[in-house]
Amino acid sequence: MGKKLLDFLKKKQEIIAYLFWGGMTTVVSWGSYALFSGVCHMGVTVSNGLSWICAVIFAYFTNKLWVFGSKSWEWKVLWREIGLFLSARIITGVFELVMVPLLVVLGMNQKIAGIEGALSKIVVSIAVIILNYICSKLVIFKNQDTTK
Repeated sequence: MGKKLLDFLKKKQEIIAYLFWGGMTTVVSWGSYALFSGVCHMGVTVSNGLSWICAVIFAYFTNKLWVFGSKSWEWKVLWREIGLFLSARIITGVFELVMVPLLVVLGMNQKIAGIEGALSKIVVSIAVIILNYICSKLVIFKNQDTTK
C-alpha cells in the first residue's frame, strides 16, 4: 500500500505542488490585504489591488521554480513567461469579476456560512484555478522539464 501511495503522489506531484503553492498564494493575498488595509490603513480598493499584485508575483515565482521547473533566467525567457503569466491572470481575473455576479443574477445566490453568493464564488474560483493551471501548463511553462 505504501509503494502505491508513493507512486500515485509522484505521478501527481505537479498538481499537488500547484495546489499547495496556490494555497500559499492565497495566504500571501489575504496577508498582504490585511497588512495594507489594517496596518497601513489603505482603502479597500487599493488594498485589494496591491494584494492582487503581491499574490501574482508570488504565484509567478512559485510556479516557475517549484511547480513547472522553469530553470532559465534569461531575459527573453523571463519577459515571455512574465508577460504570458500576467496576461493569463488578468484574463482569469476579469472572468471572475464577470462570472460571480452573473451566476448570482442567474440564480446561484445560495448563502454558505452567511455569505451571499458564496456558491457562485466557489464555482468560479474552481474554474479559475483550473484555467490558470491549463494556461501555465500548456502555454506559459510548456517547454519546461517538470521531472525532478
